[in-house]
Amino acid sequence: MTDATRPRRRTGRTIAIVAVIVVVVAGLLVAAEAIARSAVASTVRSLVVQKVGLPADQPVDVEVPGIILPQLISGRLDEVGVSADDVAIGSLTGDVRVRLQGVPVAGGAAASGGSASVRLDPAQLRALLSQIPDFPSDTVGTAAPDVTLSTQFSVFGVPIPVGISLTPGAADGDLTLTPSSFELGGNRVDAETLRGQLGGVADGALRTWNLCIADRLPAGLTLDSVTVQGDDLVAMFAIDGGLLDDPALQQNGTCD
Repeated sequence: MTDATRPRRRTGRTIAIVAVIVVVVAGLLVAAEAIARSAVASTVRSLVVQKVGLPADQPVDVEVPGIILPQLISGRLDEVGVSADDVAIGSLTGDVRVRLQGVPVAGGAAASGGSASVRLDPAQLRALLSQIPDFPSDTVGTAAPDVTLSTQFSVFGVPIPVGISLTPGAADGDLTLTPSSFELGGNRVDAETLRGQLGGVADGALRTWNLCIADRLPAGLTLDSVTVQGDDLVAMFAIDGGLLDDPALQQNGTCD
């Protein structure tokens, strides 16, 4: 063995040691990331169950995109997603999806904001709309992009069945249902034709229906839009980031 070969062997051993250290450190980081992700998901789930008042066994899925460790070190999670099916919030029941941005790790501070969606199947929608006085909720169905219903009006004592397509929307935080078309005698007609056939009786079919839901949801949620997607009605809400730490925003809103 010559002196010239010894440094190369030492260099080879050094590289091998460094490689082993890198592998070990990488493994520790992967393990730490997995532990942190599990801890964050468990904590978020517990808080959601506690704050919303869900049953202890309510399935809640939590998603935190990206690598968690750097976010924990910064003190904020870039984004947190929470989803749960068949959630009962007051008299409103549906599948809930929530996205929050800039969520503080330590609590006691506001998030940057977020959005939420509540998806109602036809049965859940009928249960919700049954709270509107004199609304024929038992006939409600969906035919995207509209909500549909059937009713009847009496003209000179003769019952006239009318089908109504209603476009869902949001106005001042209320759920709105605005007539868009009608079915009379098996034919699709517009508002003018309906009024010509039924006279003033048609006013009951031409009105926009409103339902305030603010009094059954935290004040930090504002109804933004309502659409029919497939067979379901989907309500979208804007979330005030202060909902996390402001007791006033955590209390249910009010209906004027």
